[in-house]
Amino acid sequence: MAADFTTSNPNPLLLLCLYAVYICISTSISLSALVVDAQKTLGLVSEHKSTSSQLKDSLVYLWPLPTEYTFGNGTLSVDPDLSLAVGGNGGNSAIVRDAFDRYRAIIFKQSSSKLRKRMMNSHISKVRVIVHSDIEELQLGTDESYSLIVAKSDDRSIIAEATIEANSVFGALRGLETFSQLCTYDYETKSIQIYNAPWYIRDRPRFAFRGLLLDTSRHYYPVDVIKQIIESMSYAKLNVLHWHIIDEESFPLEIPTYPKLWKGAYSKWERYTIEDADEIVNFAKRRGINVMAEVDVPGHAESWGAGYPDLWPSASCREPLDVAKNFTFDLISGILTDMRKIFPFELFHLGGDEVHTDCWTSTPHVQQWLRDHNMTAKDAYQYFVLRAQQLAISKNWTPVNWEETFNAFPTKLNPQTVVHNWLGGGVCPKAVGQGFRCIFSNQGFWYLDHLDVQWDGVYNADPLEGITDASEQQLVLGGEVCMWGEMADPSVVQQTIWPRAAAAAERLWSKKEAISTRNINITALPRLQYFRCLLTRRGYSVGILETVIFPVRGAFLATCPQENNLNAKSS
Repeated sequence: MAADFTTSNPNPLLLLCLYAVYICISTSISLSALVVDAQKTLGLVSEHKSTSSQLKDSLVYLWPLPTEYTFGNGTLSVDPDLSLAVGGNGGNSAIVRDAFDRYRAIIFKQSSSKLRKRMMNSHISKVRVIVHSDIEELQLGTDESYSLIVAKSDDRSIIAEATIEANSVFGALRGLETFSQLCTYDYETKSIQIYNAPWYIRDRPRFAFRGLLLDTSRHYYPVDVIKQIIESMSYAKLNVLHWHIIDEESFPLEIPTYPKLWKGAYSKWERYTIEDADEIVNFAKRRGINVMAEVDVPGHAESWGAGYPDLWPSASCREPLDVAKNFTFDLISGILTDMRKIFPFELFHLGGDEVHTDCWTSTPHVQQWLRDHNMTAKDAYQYFVLRAQQLAISKNWTPVNWEETFNAFPTKLNPQTVVHNWLGGGVCPKAVGQGFRCIFSNQGFWYLDHLDVQWDGVYNADPLEGITDASEQQLVLGGEVCMWGEMADPSVVQQTIWPRAAAAAERLWSKKEAISTRNINITALPRLQYFRCLLTRRGYSVGILETVIFPVRGAFLATCPQENNLNAKSS
């Protein structure tokens, strides 16, 4: 008979110690650190309670945090018949009007004009959007700044107005997102409220490049799923979808000049037509998001040979692409020509990572080519990368390459090259020190398929780490989180991306000084948890924020509050 260990009143300290020992054995976490953290969670010790409470009371539940803001202590209702008024050269843009309609639907998702009580307080009946420029070209460095004022027209008026002013339509989109986050559903009055009015916000991004990589070569994502991901990116003010379309496993994209290439797709149902790609690019643009396509060469390209076997060095040794044949470069040129008609963004990713040259050195005709050109395999790798770069530049693209190219031959790369860091720290400082621009994606923090990396690791990573010179800091374009697809299909991709991608999004948008001071578990975590809940209310499957292993706190973080007045400090 088993011993009975049940008790009516278990000792919390005993349970704490037993659980801490178990966790430390299984995860190598410091026992003392876990015990202290868990004691704080259970309320067995205090940790400057008054200070923590004051910090939490001062939080603004906007994500990412705006650059500058002030707020009051009033409450404004938002009229269900909210209308749009426009001004400036670009205010009447279809991009602005479509965005207003989208956000109006989001704001009033839970509200009904038939159910609301008569509004007794001041109310907002109009959003005025003023856009100074009518240019709708979206490129790297497009002005995304905006100002947002939410206030009564005067002290005696019951009529209030929200005014968004921006230099570009894409700045106006960012302002509409912020306005939507200020709008809260009140379950008592069944109406939309804005608390702590008046609001005065001036906002702009810290970095020009704020990206998310999506890998559609390891798992196929339907067009609608890609659109959902793009939509959710706009809520966090990310502005570049790095579309890793092709890899050794599959070639799903239609290339009209070389129509047999998509024989390398997983199946005839798992492909993207040029119309699909164009639709994705235009959908993204209307949300202020560029699409940077990637065609990885010369490695990661076995799937290319399904349609054109001559691209393989041999039938039994299938990558890297055959460096010895002009046909290889003719085909790459044809791919780039076709893709240039679809992807207007100035950056194009040429990969260049993880190139293993054994096929070149073990295939007779490539061996002979190397001897004829007095090249080693490393020389041939350099030759291939540089020739592909020239093809991209000839089509008015700026080449982006993974950091292996910079690590292998930095003095030979085209000066226009953007170096994409991924292997670890210290690469961007070296790259900008030699005059190259850089994108930060350190895999230790910003690879979303690394499920062991928790939100605070993502949040604390900084693209400017180790770079103190102001002119070199300007060469860091920003960064991107990477959603590699080996272990993520459409059923889990959103909850793998979110909410950790949002942690990087605030790092890339908000002022470092504003989001790196004090205890981020108090200043950032509650806001990130609220943004996670905002995504769920908007219909997205979002992962759990796991900050510590102790179950009491984990259970708390797994819940979403009703959309209450978290921004109402005075209530």
